[in-house]
Amino acid sequence: MLLSFGTVFLFVVLGAILITLLLRLSKLVAPSNPTDGKLSTYECGEIAEGSAWVQFNIRFYVIALIFLIFDVEVVLLFPWAVVFKDLGLLAYVEMGIFLIILIVGLMYVWRKGDLDWVKYRVKYGRGRYQNLNTEERESD
Repeated sequence: MLLSFGTVFLFVVLGAILITLLLRLSKLVAPSNPTDGKLSTYECGEIAEGSAWVQFNIRFYVIALIFLIFDVEVVLLFPWAVVFKDLGLLAYVEMGIFLIILIVGLMYVWRKGDLDWVKYRVKYGRGRYQNLNTEERESD
């Protein structure tokens, strides 16, 4: 048993040595000529504006995570559909429960409003968002 752990430990140590050696070697060999053009942020051909440390709205991440969750779940449906006849009634009931859970999750997210790109009413809004309502939105 200790021999197995020794082998793993040996691979970890050799991997760390190899990584350190290659990083130092590349530091010595690679040319270093930093210029303003190389150090600037690349914006797909556009001239960079402002700082790269901009805070993005959390809604982008929430929608991406929701998409990933439901996308992965749909991927699980395809192999199940291929072997559906061979699995029997128990697999059919299990998949029905699985789909009900997905539908309830989608209804929850939809009801909460997390699928909306723009939210004009911010709960506990402060500053300029405190008095934002529908009438102001229509006048813009």
